[in-house]
Amino acid sequence: MNADKPTLLVVDDTVENLDILVELLGDYDVRDVLDTEAALQVLEETPIDLILLDVMMPGVDGFEFCAQLQAHPRTRDIPVIFITARTDEAAIERAYELGGKDYVTKPFKPRELLARVRLQLQLRAMIGDLEYLAYHDTLTGVFNRRRFFDRAAQLFKESDTDLYAVMVDIDRFKRINDTHGHAVGDQVIRTVARQFSEALKPGAIFGRLGGEEFALVCSANSPEQVLAHIEGLRQRIAQEPIPAGEATLHVTISGGIARRRAGMRNIDALLRDADDALYAAKHAGRNRIVVA
Repeated sequence: MNADKPTLLVVDDTVENLDILVELLGDYDVRDVLDTEAALQVLEETPIDLILLDVMMPGVDGFEFCAQLQAHPRTRDIPVIFITARTDEAAIERAYELGGKDYVTKPFKPRELLARVRLQLQLRAMIGDLEYLAYHDTLTGVFNRRRFFDRAAQLFKESDTDLYAVMVDIDRFKRINDTHGHAVGDQVIRTVARQFSEALKPGAIFGRLGGEEFALVCSANSPEQVLAHIEGLRQRIAQEPIPAGEATLHVTISGGIARRRAGMRNIDALLRDADDALYAAKHAGRNRIVVA
């Protein structure tokens, strides 16, 4: 797949139609198949940005196949443009009811088809951008508070006592802002977020809760394993120089770690334990990690 081009899947049971569409869509990375079974195979192996789907096909027709795509979380957001010789209102209505995004009749006009393809790809990109903005912190790119709690709550439901929460706070952050300015403060926040993001274990949830406060939820075999991981991050952050005008700045973090206890009802309780441990770390002199 060419990473610079959107990838289209064209499904039509007529070779001649496929040849015409592949040539017309030459500016895209096109995968063409003759039936829905082959289409499913492509969808298993390749990320697809848009599907051009013939309605009248033997076996599973385009309408039924679109319904199948809509029922699967991995494929339901892929826009589908139906291509068919049917022009009756009932067919058009059904196409949209089943989740189709557009409808082009045969014989199609090349410029019209290309325009509709471009429009759906633009809409998909815009939706992706809006979803990213809704779920991510604009300064750091990590999960924002809302997305973090959504994902962490789901992980809490799926996990057991091997679940851990970590609360992290940048030490004396107000002093950094007051002394060096908010631009340097922003760089400090980005540095901490990057260090954590680069060291995330598979399945871990990490986000910025606001200001200089971050949170992490993850599974682990023991408190010692989590402590070693977060302690390593604390040391790396303390050692990284951050530009501050003509000088460089070194910052530290404090952290609190808590393990899910029997009887805990929700993620909030686990994070409260971690927050209590964070408070203990700051009360003990900062620049340290405390396990609840």
